[in-house]
Amino acid sequence: MNRSIILIGLLALTACQPNSKKEQANTVSAGKIEAVEREPNKKTILFFGNSITAGYQLDLSEAFPALIQERLDSLELNYRTVNAGLSGETTASGNSRVDWVLKNPVDIFVLELGANDGLRGVGVAEARKNLESIIEKVKAKYPECKILLAGMMVPPNMGQAYSDNFKKIYTDLAEKYGIPLIPFLLEGVAGNSELNLEDGIHPTPEGHKILAENVWKHLAPML
Repeated sequence: MNRSIILIGLLALTACQPNSKKEQANTVSAGKIEAVEREPNKKTILFFGNSITAGYQLDLSEAFPALIQERLDSLELNYRTVNAGLSGETTASGNSRVDWVLKNPVDIFVLELGANDGLRGVGVAEARKNLESIIEKVKAKYPECKILLAGMMVPPNMGQAYSDNFKKIYTDLAEKYGIPLIPFLLEGVAGNSELNLEDGIHPTPEGHKILAENVWKHLAPML
């Protein structure tokens, strides 16, 4: 299926608010970050995003951040992952929330935001400004923290110019700050009915396994 067609329905996934007990459990877990004690000799990888990161309608253990933790443990690497995903998050709300999330030390910050902005037609300049602000806040709070940026796309029905400029936000920011970029987080999952829930837009546990691989390719060299 043509990727541009796939993306028309794709962006709805991050606009959803928690509507199931499983998803509520995920967002509660994100809300308890402040209370989590830092484990001795373990570095922290924080996943900051929307419903994709939160694992919409799945158990937290099935979302890709937890699968990354399994990989880290299997390799006996001293890292712990924190899932700070929140359904419905935009770059603006993320920019407001990130200060609280950064109360605990972070060694690697995985930033996955923007799809909701594209769905709502938020101006490219505004979305870019918010993402820049998040990156700047992370760098200011923890200068040694490494940042991994997850790219997202918007459907062509938003206008080809908007679609192109939106995609360019991520490549430009990656270049500006010298940070690694996941070109498209949902590569290999978007549009595949076998890898998405009944709504056709939220990844299944199998879909999250592919997301974990997409992330790991760029995260592994940073460890």
